[in-house]
Amino acid sequence: MNIAYGIVAGLLALFYVYAGTLKVIRSRDRLRPMMAWVDRVPLPAVRALGAVEILGAAGLVLPPLTGFAPALAPAAALGFVLLQIGAIGVHLTGEDRRIALNLGLIAAAAAAAAIWPATGL
Repeated sequence: MNIAYGIVAGLLALFYVYAGTLKVIRSRDRLRPMMAWVDRVPLPAVRALGAVEILGAAGLVLPPLTGFAPALAPAAALGFVLLQIGAIGVHLTGEDRRIALNLGLIAAAAAAAAIWPATGL
């Protein structure tokens, strides 16, 4: 199960590091083609969301790798589930109805949280 968790958490972490970095460094104009919701959210909130995604990605992979505070890994996974539930709400209240990616991310994060107890860490 360590391998299964590593694969799921690693892929999630890669996605969130990429998406979070874009939110932190790109301008609103450069984010708009990929994220239609950025016009409805203050830019500091977008930046903070990006930072949370990067920190959450670290929380998925660093505790199992270092053995320090391993309970943070499933907490990070559950945090991403909550983050994506909120993201679906943002999408549905706006003009953007594309939530398939959000649902996939919820499934992956929930799987990581569910796999975690079997790792024995």
